Amino acid sequence: MTTDGQRSLAQRLTGIDEIECVTPDLNGVPRGKVMTAEGFLEGRRLQMARGVLLQCIMGGYPSARFYGSDDGDLALNADPKQIHRLPWSKQPRALAICDADELTGESSRLSTRGQLKAVIARYAARGLVPVVATEMEFFVFAPNTDPTQPFQPPVGMDGRREEGHSAFSVSSNNGLRPFFNEVYECMAALGLPRDTFMHEMGVSQFEINLLHGDPLLLADQTFLFKHLLKEVALKHHLTVVCMAKPLAHTPGSSMHIHQSIVEMGTDRNVFSDDAGQPTAIFRHFIGGQQAGMADFTALFAPNVNSYQRLCHPYASPNNACWSYDNRAAGLRIPASSPEARRVENRLPGADANPYLAIAASLAAGLYGIENELAPTPAIQGEFEVPESLSLPCTLHAALERLKRSQLAKELFGKEFIEGYIASKTMELGSFHDEITPWERRVLAAQA
Repeated sequence: MTTDGQRSLAQRLTGIDEIECVTPDLNGVPRGKVMTAEGFLEGRRLQMARGVLLQCIMGGYPSARFYGSDDGDLALNADPKQIHRLPWSKQPRALAICDADELTGESSRLSTRGQLKAVIARYAARGLVPVVATEMEFFVFAPNTDPTQPFQPPVGMDGRREEGHSAFSVSSNNGLRPFFNEVYECMAALGLPRDTFMHEMGVSQFEINLLHGDPLLLADQTFLFKHLLKEVALKHHLTVVCMAKPLAHTPGSSMHIHQSIVEMGTDRNVFSDDAGQPTAIFRHFIGGQQAGMADFTALFAPNVNSYQRLCHPYASPNNACWSYDNRAAGLRIPASSPEARRVENRLPGADANPYLAIAASLAAGLYGIENELAPTPAIQGEFEVPESLSLPCTLHAALERLKRSQLAKELFGKEFIEGYIASKTMELGSFHDEITPWERRVLAAQA
């Protein structure tokens, strides 16, 4: 960083004592260390054990052979564009999103942020710039101190809990206006521009759309937004849940990814020709998405709970079909002008790591462009999913598909894919170590 840049950063961090230096692990959870502002501004190197990037969602780690038998250190290098004062913290505090780099200088292959940067670089080598936007759905619940009990919506201003009749309502009866006001204020303070906001179909479920832009920036913004939601909710004695399916008989939460590609230097959308018609690149991109969706399902739907959402669709399609403006298709082409022609990947859930989900979706599209893959015919109306376009419907099946995928190893590297599978296999094993209330309630009576 230049002297002027250091001076500007020091001014921005005036009064700050500590900085949370974080990087996303394979689940998209912020992991890192808290550093003094003095040490941060002096440029002291911050290091973290390599295995942290493969930490399971329960807190354990796979065998050390997946991240280096010595479990050596990585360097956490802050992105100068992603250093923020934390507006929700009473104690003056800042957060820096960091790259996880090997001590030799190159990006760690275990870093999901590094994986996304590598995909963007492959586009740039072809003179192309991907553009994405994310739609983030989430639930706001009352505190849930007993995890054996279902989540409940907060008590509204009328003293009652929402029962599911408020989809697309703009009423403030749910009593969440103070919470959302602070969310908006914090978004503005962090430079997170929002497009639209609405009450979604589920009980106390909401969606916010982030403005389209650079994929790394959108991944950072989505990462920050999820962190912001949970922190602000705690202040308001609420619980924000980004599980894919936290409630039975209720729609799940997605993280749809809108994707287009522009020509470097001109910003011309290469999905449309001069006459406003779809181009060959547009079709090849869809063909690549279709070729990769089954192999990459475990990256888009990373948890046991993810498949609760996909097996009970509610506009959460578990297929690799594509269509013009049909929400039953896994790949939807929204109605738009030729300049805004884009492909919406509807498979990822709100529980997906935004860096990894965006990287996987864009990598599949680029693979289609490079190999000139043709998509299947578009579907419309009600349809039955051909077996060739169906996707894994359990985490076990998705991990087995990923394990066999040469495409995944080619695009993301054997080290990352094997480490990912090892960590997720541990999570699946932990789930199977528990007996659920359904099993006790239904099966015990039959013994």
